[in-house]
Amino acid sequence: MAEPRSPFRTKADLAVEHIKHLIMTGEAPPGTKIITRVVAEAVGISETPVREAIKQLCSEEWLVERPHVGAVVAAFTVDNVRELYSVRAALTALALRLSGEPLAGERLAAVDDVLARSEVAVREGDVATFAALNRRFHSLLCDTEHSRLTHRMLQGLWARTETAQRGFRLVPWRLPESHREHVAIRDALVAGDLDRASELQHDHEMAAMQALVDKMQENDARG
Repeated sequence: MAEPRSPFRTKADLAVEHIKHLIMTGEAPPGTKIITRVVAEAVGISETPVREAIKQLCSEEWLVERPHVGAVVAAFTVDNVRELYSVRAALTALALRLSGEPLAGERLAAVDDVLARSEVAVREGDVATFAALNRRFHSLLCDTEHSRLTHRMLQGLWARTETAQRGFRLVPWRLPESHREHVAIRDALVAGDLDRASELQHDHEMAAMQALVDKMQENDARG
């Protein structure tokens, strides 16, 4: 199981979190210029760590550098979504197939705790909480003795494309469906049917992809 992250955060970390919050909540939609001075004042730090944060977020593709403009919020495109979810589907499905044994013990208890809290988030329509629990659920399933490399690859992918909350905000009706799919994946793993769990996981990611693509195309059609 993955080790907990250190509670220590640098000033650049604080700036990263602030900018991500602006993007995830929709306060800074695609194309919005990120002004170093404004972020520095909002977080209460100097501009130097903000510049470091902006470089990091550009490398993770949250932001893009535009000539004569500076760093702006990257577009969330249909092509982005298709590629992201296709890669995630392949890697998460592989991780479950490689896990090697039924879901049990402490890991099962942790998964069930996440599912219990997810059910509450679904009932309350709490998109932010569900998104965080969604990430935790998949990390728990993919972080096994036999899938360490795959999990590390997924961690890098999640860090570069952490758009789940923004995605759920577009299709909040997916929350209960996503939760039911999580439960089905959990049950297959507990039963030791790794191939079935892997298939369900792949279908889960692709269903999420299609819901987002459909909504984005609908929004584009409306102009």
